[in-house]
Amino acid sequence: MIGREQEKELLKEYLASNKSEFIAVYGRRRVGKTFFVRQVIGGSACFVLTGMENAGLQDQLANFFFTLRKYYPVATHPKSWIEAFYELETYLEKLPDGEKIVFIDELPWLDTVRSRFVGALEHFWNDWASARKDIKLIVCGSATSWMIDNIINNRGGLHNRKTHQIFVAPFTLRESEQYFRTYGFGYRQKEIAECQMVMGGVAYYYSLMRPQESVAQNIDRLFFANNGELTMEFENLYRSLFKQAGDHIAIVTALSTKAKGLTRKGILEKTGLNNNKKFTSTLEELEKCGFIRQYIPFDRTKRDILYQLTDAYTLFHFHFVLGNRYQDEAYWTNSLNSARYRAWSGYAFEMLCLNHIGQIKQALGISGVQSRVCSWISKPEEGYQGAQIDLLIDRADQTVNVCEMKFSHSEYEITKSDETSFENKLAMFLRQTKTGKSLMFTLITSFGLKQNTYSGRVQRQITLADMFK
Repeated sequence: MIGREQEKELLKEYLASNKSEFIAVYGRRRVGKTFFVRQVIGGSACFVLTGMENAGLQDQLANFFFTLRKYYPVATHPKSWIEAFYELETYLEKLPDGEKIVFIDELPWLDTVRSRFVGALEHFWNDWASARKDIKLIVCGSATSWMIDNIINNRGGLHNRKTHQIFVAPFTLRESEQYFRTYGFGYRQKEIAECQMVMGGVAYYYSLMRPQESVAQNIDRLFFANNGELTMEFENLYRSLFKQAGDHIAIVTALSTKAKGLTRKGILEKTGLNNNKKFTSTLEELEKCGFIRQYIPFDRTKRDILYQLTDAYTLFHFHFVLGNRYQDEAYWTNSLNSARYRAWSGYAFEMLCLNHIGQIKQALGISGVQSRVCSWISKPEEGYQGAQIDLLIDRADQTVNVCEMKFSHSEYEITKSDETSFENKLAMFLRQTKTGKSLMFTLITSFGLKQNTYSGRVQRQITLADMFK
């Protein structure tokens, strides 16, 4: 199994406890949740059930029955979920002493209309399993809004009953590199980073790539060729994760137009959605899935919270997939030297850095220093050019790393224009924020900095290689 070291150790710890455990595993579609659970539990599960997509109650119950009969030949066909879980209890009670792992995958698919599935699951756990010490119930599902509402944040019979939750995130750069090395790809770190900037570290997307093809050939084949395997992935992704995906799509569409993010009010204005509890829940669901983040800009308050689109695949969809107006099957290859590519790569690299802030802090030697990550946009000021800083690491040791991120194909060479822009940003930042902290100008690039007349302005350098650690 590639990566997942922390998640693996957590799941093993929960399974080894001396009490019954109710463990919810969640994450975006095709990130590898099922593979992760199966790799950890191996063949030790007493019962493994996978829900059926778009199936009715009777088909789901039939699937349960035929699955249980593989483990317990005398099982009877249940007419309801209450009866189904009673049959499962009867089977588990007949097993020898020791832990009994029950893994139910694609749990949300079992909750069909008027099935009363959640109530039966609540009764199974509250009335029977939780009173024992040997039941390890693992539930998993890609329909994240359902998992959050019905399991993680349940306010009914399962309120505070779930004992643990594990979020399975996309691969980091280091894990992506491990994947490509394991499966015989000869890509360099820069090419692996480009894959991450397009596909967001989603294991399934990587599995569709061919090692005998270049990165550009793989992207063209998967996203832009006729009937490419990922040409329709955007709709499938959001509608599989969220029950009513229209609002989620409207929000990420609005956020894709503003690199530094929008306020709640700004999102409402762009989408026309109602400012209510449902809107709040939609924002929370997108954040829990890693599609967006919220942050407070430097020297602002909670009233100024910004929501920012951070999901690499979604960014790629809006910048490139929707931009292929002429159905060019080699659209990616033909765009590599275009202004569109440069604009996208700059934005995508910023998000790559943001999603690897832990590695950046480690390279800076400040992992143990309390800090917050934010950006800053200058207020209008007559007679002065506006400025914005994409990444600030505001540290508790009275220092602020002012970060400039530059994606390039070789060493980055600072120009006179760059230096003027940097100096303006720093001057505006100091004047408007009146911060008393020390500023450390930090350049984050693909391959480092080319030494010239202007390179001495940079106090710290971070390279792509640092983010692979």
